[in-house]
Order: sequence, then structure tokens, then C-alpha cells
Amino acid sequence: MTSAKIEFAVNMTCQKCVDTVRNKLTDISGIKNVDISLEKGNVVVETSLPYSVIQEKIEQTGKKAILKGYGDNSSAVAMLGGTSGYSINENIMGVIRFAQTPDGCIIDGTIDGLNPGKHGMHIHECGDISRGCDSVGEHFNPNNSVHGGPEDEIFKRHIGDLGNITVDNFGRATFRKVDKLINIPDIIGRSLVITEKPDDLGKGDNLESKINGNSGNRLACGVIARSSGLFENTKQICACDGLTLWDERDKAIVHKQKIKNYSGTSNNCIIF
Repeated sequence: MTSAKIEFAVNMTCQKCVDTVRNKLTDISGIKNVDISLEKGNVVVETSLPYSVIQEKIEQTGKKAILKGYGDNSSAVAMLGGTSGYSINENIMGVIRFAQTPDGCIIDGTIDGLNPGKHGMHIHECGDISRGCDSVGEHFNPNNSVHGGPEDEIFKRHIGDLGNITVDNFGRATFRKVDKLINIPDIIGRSLVITEKPDDLGKGDNLESKINGNSGNRLACGVIARSSGLFENTKQICACDGLTLWDERDKAIVHKQKIKNYSGTSNNCIIF
């Protein structure tokens, strides 16, 4: 599978911390290389695994970790739910990252709060979520093609047709895809949408099949924004509220815990 380098800030204080993190990431299938700097507090992992899996592995050592940069080229991110995106209920939250590679665009995400099973995922033409997912327009379709699936040829799918994600019995979808048609500069400022039903990839009998895959209501959406690539994020203190990276992370975890207490369900979405 296509690999990419992912940079994490990790709160390491000594060489023993470095060794603990390195040992945790050693001999894991899908990890090609690990580079750790105690001085910079950085862990760079070259991997074909979803970023949330790597972050979880690091945090199993007892060390906090925050994703700082993804990929050597153009990168982007869409946040669903919470304060940055929109969802029909506050249980649905997620982060989807895009990283350009010579083999195509990596789409790497984690979403919580959805019903188990398959859900459609699409890029829509507008980045306007002022009226929730009703104001994002139709699928991004610069070639005026019919609706299809991500494996179809360029004139047999919308560029925004990303197929389906699969949600487990705990309401979580963790996925990593590579799309050969997406060019990140073309999708910055547009939006990502998750739908209620599976996308039939344009192969159904319903009239909606060739329009949107008959994938039902739009459950969650977020604007696709440029994000940091490798070593591009030098942030240590947030300019808007004066919090450190670690304070902001803990603040977000408290927010998610409140949602968990309110709904009675777990919501462990990684939002950095």
C-alpha cells in the first residue's frame, strides 16, 4: 500500500521515553520507518496505516501524542461535527485527512457516532456549511460525469465520489484509501459529506443512483481546509487562547467526555 510520513508531537522527557515509544512501534506490519527526536519532541512514522492507529499505539505507552504534519506534499483536513463542522447530532464527530503522493491522494480518517454498517462519503462542490449540509451543493463533478465509484474511470464517476466507509459495532469508522483522481489544490475550500445509507456506486436501479448513489440523507459535513505537511507546523502556543498544544488537547478531551456523558455512548474521535 501507499505509505506516507506522519509527524506527531509526543511529550517525551528522557531517553527512556524515546526507547519506550520506539519499542511500541517496532515490528508492526504497515510501519516502514520510525524517526524520533527527543530534542524536538517529534515522532515521524512512515506508514501505510491510518494515522489514528499510530496515535493510539503511541498513547498506549502513556505518552500524549498530537498529529502535527501529514505527508511530504500538499495536505488538507476536514473536521466533522464539533465546533468546526456540522452533524445532525453531537454524537457524530470525525477528522478526515488528505495527503498528496505520487501514487494518488491518501484519504485517512476516523469518525465516531454513526450507525454500524456502510455509509457513503463524498466531496461536495461548496464549502458553505452555514445551513449545515444543505448548503454544500452537489458532488464535486468538474467533468460533468455520471455518479460512480472510486475505482471507475474519470468520465464514469464524479471526482467527489469516494465510495463507502464501514462503521463497526461501536459506531467507529477507521479508514485509509488512496484515490488516483483527487488533486488536493482542487478540493481546498470544498466540503466532505457522510451520508445515511451506503453508496450504490451508480449501479442501482433507483433514479438517484446516477446522481448520488442513492445514499440518503447527509448526516455530517465539514469544510476541507489546507493543513500542515511534514515539519510545517511549528505551533507551540495557540494565538487565539494562549493555550499550549497539550492544554488544547486536554480541553478537547474534556469536551468529548461531556458528549459521552450526555449521550451515554463513547466518542473517542481524534480531533488533531
